[in-house]
Amino acid sequence: MMNNSKYFDRDVSWLSFNRRVLMEAANASVPLYERIKFLAIYSSNLDEFFRVRVAALRSIVDIDKKKINKRFTISPKKLLQEILDEVNLQQEEFGRIKKEMILPELRKNKIILYRNEPIIREHRRAVEHYFKSKILSYLQPVIMTGEKSKAPYLDNRALYFAISLENKLTGETDYAHLNIPTDHLPRFVELPKANEFFYYIAIDDIIRENLDFLFPNHDVKGCYSIKLNRDADLNIEDEYSGDLVKKIRKQIDKRNLGVPSRFLYDNAMPREMLAFLVEKFNLEEDDLVPGGRYHNMYDLFGLQNPRKPAFENEPLEPIRKTCLEENPSVFNAIDQGDVMLHFPYHNYDYVLRFFNEAALDAHVEEIKVTFYRIAPESFISNALISAVNNGKKVTVFVEIKARFDEENNLKWAEKMEKAGIKIIYSIPGLKVHAKVGLVCRRQEDGSLKRYGFFGTGNFNEKTATIYADEALLTCNKEMTEELDRVFEYLYTKEEVSPFKQLLVSQFNITDRFTSMIDREIAHAREGKKAYIILKLNNLQDDIMIDKLYEASQAGVKIDLIIRAICCLRPGVEGLSENITVRRIVDRYLEHSRVFYFYNDGVENLYQGSADWMKRNLYYRIEVVFPILNKNLKKEVMKMLDLQLRDNTKACYINQNLQNIRVKNKETGIQAQVDFYKWLKALENVSASEPEKTPLQ
Repeated sequence: MMNNSKYFDRDVSWLSFNRRVLMEAANASVPLYERIKFLAIYSSNLDEFFRVRVAALRSIVDIDKKKINKRFTISPKKLLQEILDEVNLQQEEFGRIKKEMILPELRKNKIILYRNEPIIREHRRAVEHYFKSKILSYLQPVIMTGEKSKAPYLDNRALYFAISLENKLTGETDYAHLNIPTDHLPRFVELPKANEFFYYIAIDDIIRENLDFLFPNHDVKGCYSIKLNRDADLNIEDEYSGDLVKKIRKQIDKRNLGVPSRFLYDNAMPREMLAFLVEKFNLEEDDLVPGGRYHNMYDLFGLQNPRKPAFENEPLEPIRKTCLEENPSVFNAIDQGDVMLHFPYHNYDYVLRFFNEAALDAHVEEIKVTFYRIAPESFISNALISAVNNGKKVTVFVEIKARFDEENNLKWAEKMEKAGIKIIYSIPGLKVHAKVGLVCRRQEDGSLKRYGFFGTGNFNEKTATIYADEALLTCNKEMTEELDRVFEYLYTKEEVSPFKQLLVSQFNITDRFTSMIDREIAHAREGKKAYIILKLNNLQDDIMIDKLYEASQAGVKIDLIIRAICCLRPGVEGLSENITVRRIVDRYLEHSRVFYFYNDGVENLYQGSADWMKRNLYYRIEVVFPILNKNLKKEVMKMLDLQLRDNTKACYINQNLQNIRVKNKETGIQAQVDFYKWLKALENVSASEPEKTPLQ
């Protein structure tokens, strides 16, 4: 937000992040098909932004001014306009990158994606055949004019054409809408190779070529892409009474019926036609967002690369974890010392192995897990079903309010419950966002030993290949006993003994973070070195931001690595001149949260699931855990060091919310790739000379 406020608005800040994604699409040093993926990521991000954030803001705009939330430094209406103006600028940039950079580069490499151009003679028969044999089955043309016209309805996020027609008998103008069936068919179709060129075409254009077939009694005068985003947030008015699961199911069914939040239309559409659609679909002026000829460009994820693996990133094969590979049992490996896994650099199969061994190990008596976003085909859930079939006591907390994963989570919860697993559903008024698991195992001497899984990312095999996260496997007695108390609270909702090792929201998380910042402030005022590093997805809570401002003013050096939302304004004289903010966008989505406090040389290092947002700190259950093992500390600090030195994929965020590429004199450092190489070298040396493992 370009004013004198202490804080950036969270939504404007998020748009700055999405603009950073767009920068990678324009980056000529990025392989061509990776740039296309960044266009798709940008489009997917923006789509969700309108379904959730803009929809919420639109509802606030309609509220009487006296009731407006005090968090707004400008009026919601003005903020909404600022958001729409920025989105329009970004959409123009998106179109420029696609038209002037991506498509010419594809053509240069003999790959043609038809875009508003005549179809060559060699392809006309193939296009007609695909239309009549595949597409036609799913088309539903609807005339919107005339006495017998149907009441129009547009599905949320679906693609349609708005078509202008001239009746051949009466000469009158009719309007129709026509679905583009991307929910049933691939968006892009490969056509026969011609003149050594590979050709692809969107089904949108195949339909355009055959509109006369659909409207034989009309002349087609114009065809324009349209799309409607609806408010997709679940509005559970009362979580505290009645059956929450039933309420969520009911709201999922209604998600496609939400109020409009964006009507995206081809800007070439005539004004009179747009006016007709506004009235017909009961839209408001604020709903209207001009776009180009094509929408839903996140479908670019599916654009085939005929020269694969050319034009893509060289894959980084998952690294084998020596201590787990050389041990017949994952529990034996943990007995010998804490184990840290860095995803996707390490293979996620080790997490599956942890649960698979727990399911089959005769000494394991009980397993406890929290699920926030379950994979559609979840190996871990199946391992837990296996465990209960093998006589283990299994209890799973399933968060059924995880946005857009509610239905899948409910499906798995019911499947696990039918198998005999005890399922605990959402806590009213809270989300459980912690990523933790606990295995209770009986030892030969009869004592019970606990093995804890502490993660920064979801138990999700699919996202683990593209999200950069960490996980700690430990049998540390204090940590695992405290984790058991977290589960006890989830099950009973009753107070538990204080946490000393773990930082848990609803209990001690803000107090502990505040006290550690205060300690750095005290050291700075005593003339000692004082230093904080925070790596977060989002920084939004004004209370914690004010604490960082206080630390900066006291002379504490603060380095922030914030992927997306950052409401803190860095580099402002007298406020935040000792604070730098970096943002890294690369091949993997940075997702881990890390908290480092110098503490006069007795360094404290934590990781966990909690961002510094109000929702995470005050309205969720989060677990942040200490890294106590000296060698594992060095691993995490190496990752932070590389990210703070990155001059390839890092940008500074300045006090005007601009992404400024980092430039320094060091040889090119790309944190994600370089950390992968460092971890690989570490494991290679660990396997051959464990006593000489290089950690510096």
